[in-house]
Amino acid sequence: MLNSKRILTIVSNDYDDLEFHYPLIRLKEAGATVDIASEIKGHTYKGKYGLSTVSDLSFDEVDITKYDGIIIPGGWAPDYLRRLPKVLEFVRYLNEHKKIIGSICHAGWVLSSAGILKGVTLTSTPGIKDDMMYAGATWVDKPVVVDQHIVTARRPIDLPYYLPKLIESLSKQ
Repeated sequence: MLNSKRILTIVSNDYDDLEFHYPLIRLKEAGATVDIASEIKGHTYKGKYGLSTVSDLSFDEVDITKYDGIIIPGGWAPDYLRRLPKVLEFVRYLNEHKKIIGSICHAGWVLSSAGILKGVTLTSTPGIKDDMMYAGATWVDKPVVVDQHIVTARRPIDLPYYLPKLIESLSKQ
């Protein structure tokens, strides 16, 4: 279904294990190529609950023009990742070109810091609801929300609803 799609996912320490690994597995099962980018290529990053992953690329090596979308996992990592200019550049470029942007739980912080939420309807963990609204979004308490090319979900329990919508959105591009 996604054989021709190339997706970027980003990672840093304290990412949410399920919100990172579940989409990675499901997107690969659907045929997508998924690259893992971080500050340091080949570095091992640890999740909040003990899983780990090794990045394929450094942020400096990423040519964002080659990607059909980005998946941003939650956890505490987004609070750090949103401070990195390269990450914000990726999100702004993909938003400008209407490429898929997937965000779950606290990952909404990255979208907020990128300044792309004005007029967007989305969901996130309720803990950052106010941040999303102050950034100009309309926040709703639903398992998953698709607003054009932005696909958002609340938390790990919503992954079974999030991934089908994410895959469907990617397949339509």
